[in-house]
Amino acid sequence: MDGRTKEKEKDGERWTAAIANLTETASNLDSLQRLLIKKAVYVDGDTFAKASLSSEQARTIKVLEQRVETLERELDNAISAAARARTEKRQAEGAQKAAELRALEITKELENTTKVFELHMEELRAKQEEILKRDKEIKLLEAIIQTLGGRGSLSPQG
Repeated sequence: MDGRTKEKEKDGERWTAAIANLTETASNLDSLQRLLIKKAVYVDGDTFAKASLSSEQARTIKVLEQRVETLERELDNAISAAARARTEKRQAEGAQKAAELRALEITKELENTTKVFELHMEELRAKQEEILKRDKEIKLLEAIIQTLGGRGSLSPQG
């Protein structure tokens, strides 16, 4: 029986504490109500509507200001991106011009090499023609020598 009695006592203490909390809360609400009545400003419906409109407009202005700030940041980012793109474009154009100049330089070098090669080929052809001409002259001279040599060998025997 002692266990049941102790439980009933605990339950009673809990209820007493809960009622005390509710009483204190009621007292606080009464104090707050009295304070609001003393400090509250009562206005007519028209004034309240104007105040509400002003309050709504202030909230709208704040939202719009935040949107403007966001758009300004986006614009700054876009301007920075455009500047970077222009810089990259100038660098690419510079690299392209350098590549074009190098291509022209290589083309001129190839043309000059081709001209030199053509000159060497002409010189080689001319020398080859000269060699062929001299070779024919040598063969002619050999034929003459053989002909004269053959006569010379016939005359001493005779």
